Amino acid sequence: MTPAHEQQVAAPEARDGVTALLERGRTMSTPVLRAAVDRLAPPMNTVAAYHFGWIDATGRPTDGDSGKAVRPALALMSAEAAGAAPEVGIPGAVAVELVHNFSLLHDDLMDGDEQRRHRDTVWKVHGPAQAILVGDALFALANEILLEVGTTDARRATKRLTTATRKLIDGQAQDISFEHRERVTVKECLEMEGNKTGALLACASSIGAVLGGADDATADALEAYGYHLGLAFQAVDDLLGIWGEPAVTGKQTWSDLRQRKKSLPVVAALAAKGAAAERLAELLAADAKNPEIGDFSEEEFADRAALIEEAGGREWTSQEARRQHATALDALRGVAMPEETRQNLFALADFVVVRER
Repeated sequence: MTPAHEQQVAAPEARDGVTALLERGRTMSTPVLRAAVDRLAPPMNTVAAYHFGWIDATGRPTDGDSGKAVRPALALMSAEAAGAAPEVGIPGAVAVELVHNFSLLHDDLMDGDEQRRHRDTVWKVHGPAQAILVGDALFALANEILLEVGTTDARRATKRLTTATRKLIDGQAQDISFEHRERVTVKECLEMEGNKTGALLACASSIGAVLGGADDATADALEAYGYHLGLAFQAVDDLLGIWGEPAVTGKQTWSDLRQRKKSLPVVAALAAKGAAAERLAELLAADAKNPEIGDFSEEEFADRAALIEEAGGREWTSQEARRQHATALDALRGVAMPEETRQNLFALADFVVVRER
């Protein structure tokens, strides 16, 4: 059973509305995003184009999967929340998407992931050096795009983006350090995921409003919505990282277990009482002393996943996704905005929690 089936399934019209919002974000931001990538010196421009799914490994145009476009959609909606036109949020949408993909390029290399969006990752095709360089270039471009707007509000937006990026990097460093520890607390895991995922979604949810001239109180409330939405998003990702269908997620079976990730289901299971939690702790302690985890059989990974579920880690994480979803919606209660925009933000939050990839 996938996380999407652990929730009440959204009505078809609601899903259609979110699909339209995501497509709007992608359609409005992609031309500016492509123009930004075109500024890169060869071969970085083509390597980046491959990463975004615009070309294949031989350079031929393709209609590859370029991701869900949640962050661009949020940036445009946040501009509308401040009473501005969605176009005002485009530089923020592009900047956040550039930072997000900078992190993906580096994460894939650090984690040794060979697949993303159902095809080989950049480091696998073009080598580690290009993955690092292109990632760095995308981060620089993000700040360049925002600062070129040239307003005081753009400088405010750039400050929020750089702070979010620093937190994102903090989260990645925490995530890596956890792989070498036998025990991580639930509190530590939530802090890491709040940095790694929540910070950038928080920025996406407020950056358009800042560009539209919103005051700090409004921007902070939208940021809180995005932060908790990010924690809900990551909780679902953690479920998919263990129990997701490879044909849907584009990753290997038991992906997070292969990487020794101390994700929420693992950490919650270890914090539980009972025989399953104790057995899981014994296995993970032995794993920490064995550098050849990649040689484990599918059955051994399946056994670990079963212990995590038996100890309650799967159910706790599913409930945590719902808790964070509710907290995200609560953050918007006191914010004055057009009712249509509020309902769109609510619908996008539902989409984030009810998904299969």
